[in-house]
Amino acid sequence: MSALNLTFPDGAVKVFPDGTKPIEVAQSISKSLAKKSVSAKLNDAYVGMNDIIPESGNFQLITTNDAEALALLRHATSHLLAQALKRMPKFANMHFGVGPFIDNGFYYDTDNGAGNQVSVEDFSEIEAMMHKIVKEDLPIISRQITRPEALEMFATDPYKMALITDLPEDEILTIAVQGDHIELDKGGLVPSTGWIKHFKLTSVAGAYWRGKSSNPMMQRIYGISEWKQADVDAEVTRREEAKERDHRTIGRDLDLFFTSQEVGSGLPVWLPNGATIRRQVERYITDKELANGYQHVYTPVLSNLNLYKTSGHWDHYREDMFPPMDMGDGEFLELRPMNCPSHIMVFKHKPRSYRELPIRIAELGMMHRYEKSGALTGLSRVREMTLNDGHTFVDPEKIEEEFKSILTMMMAVYRDFNITDYRFRLSYRDPKNTEKYFDDDEMWEKSQAQLKRAMDDLKLDYYEAEGEAAFYGPKLDVQTKTALGNEETMSTIQLDFLLPERFDLTYIGADGQDNHRPVMLHRGIVGTMERFTAYLIEMYKGAFPTWLSPLQVQIIPVNLGAHGEYANGIQKKLQAAGLRANVETKEAKMGYLIREAQTNKIPYTLVLGDSEVEAQTVTVRKYGEEKTQTMSFIDFQMAILADVARYSRTTETHE
Repeated sequence: MSALNLTFPDGAVKVFPDGTKPIEVAQSISKSLAKKSVSAKLNDAYVGMNDIIPESGNFQLITTNDAEALALLRHATSHLLAQALKRMPKFANMHFGVGPFIDNGFYYDTDNGAGNQVSVEDFSEIEAMMHKIVKEDLPIISRQITRPEALEMFATDPYKMALITDLPEDEILTIAVQGDHIELDKGGLVPSTGWIKHFKLTSVAGAYWRGKSSNPMMQRIYGISEWKQADVDAEVTRREEAKERDHRTIGRDLDLFFTSQEVGSGLPVWLPNGATIRRQVERYITDKELANGYQHVYTPVLSNLNLYKTSGHWDHYREDMFPPMDMGDGEFLELRPMNCPSHIMVFKHKPRSYRELPIRIAELGMMHRYEKSGALTGLSRVREMTLNDGHTFVDPEKIEEEFKSILTMMMAVYRDFNITDYRFRLSYRDPKNTEKYFDDDEMWEKSQAQLKRAMDDLKLDYYEAEGEAAFYGPKLDVQTKTALGNEETMSTIQLDFLLPERFDLTYIGADGQDNHRPVMLHRGIVGTMERFTAYLIEMYKGAFPTWLSPLQVQIIPVNLGAHGEYANGIQKKLQAAGLRANVETKEAKMGYLIREAQTNKIPYTLVLGDSEVEAQTVTVRKYGEEKTQTMSFIDFQMAILADVARYSRTTETHE
């Protein structure tokens, strides 16, 4: 009998008889290891615990302690869902697309044709069937089959047939068998259905087959799957919190913005309340940039197409750009997808001297991206956006100094908005695949070292990510956690050695020669107004700090006739001081009006009655508090102005 030579991760080599299965390997080591071994890998390819190990090679057992084991559990749960649906008479004719694991769960794309579609009301019945199959503890076994066998096996499912016919004719396919259910699968599942104990179906949504709008619309069923029920419960709680924080829901409730097919998909309309928040952000960031030496400009949202051909955007980002507009005289205009070529032209429009450097140019620049309709989401994914954009043109020897300056400003902005959950990522080129990047090894080594040294000098924690750099230079990405638990890039500082070459940018050096090439630093501090506002809505859950709140003070006279004049006077004084105040004029009970101010998350509510008019005081109630405080109007005005001035941070943390 031939033998298998298996090399383990620690370098040990063990010999097993031909026909051995991973579960038998695990059992030969220890019973406890076998109990927690989910799957195995042979030469980096998955081998199921119940499958025969096909050959000798590098061998690894995947246990429940390994991060990737959870992905295997979630993948297996999607198969369990499909098996349960097929066992239910009203879904017996269901067709299935793909069912992968995803972050925080899994999904399966389904199509019941003219039959019953799955609704949320069906979930409990489906879950009961899934639990029944779990109790059956069906072994999950992989088998290899030929393409003709697969076509015969899945002949009644058009989606599986499409997947099979896309493969080469001589392709050997793998299927996963669990009792009466068969799946096309490349491997990477748990040993049996008995392992899949803790799960919950969460939602259904429409999804085009293979993500193309020209294909049939399928029904995507989402779910959660974890090793422990406590983790399922925690994820359910997190998702409920996410719904409460959804910027689209809050935006509707607080009248911040809306989207409409009549206006156009991906083109949000900012209502007065939302426009106020946006305006505050724009004023804040503009003032911050001016104080840090930036020159603000306005450049056109339309540019000659040749500008984007020179920059390379036309070659590399054409699919994300709107079609050019033929002006009929040989000129083609393009809605700009990026602001950098415009700022390059600002630099280039006259000779520059080394004495001027660094030249810092900034703009709240409107851009347009050709996003597919299925990808559009509220303010976070749109077709028209305004970017807080900035570009610095700097002497190559001053990169580190300018990088520190930008990063210091960036962190000051985060403090003012109370953004604390973020981490730094230094994104380098892939040293094993350098042909993907701008061809200058010395530049890459030097610039990456400069960024790293700057981070070390500032004593900031960061992690390094090879292969995440842009084509034209390394960068620092600030990765933030959104209120919904997702990680996004909030800000970027990007070195660019390519565009100055493409546009032949030069400056006059100390030697009097006009042949010195600047380095360009792209940077975005708060990103687009749309996405940043969505982030703030969700972070603050609609309860904005006083300095950002659309309405800062709601004034409620107890009796409009008796106290209205005093209320109007208070409003005018607050507005004269630059505050946003409103006098309530609705005829309703006082309790209702106070509750409404709380529902609308207004930072301060002032109640004015006989005693307040007589003593020239105000009775103040802060948002989220039950207690009230009566004080002089002057004291209140000083207190709220101080609140605004320190960006609603506590005195202890104010800098």
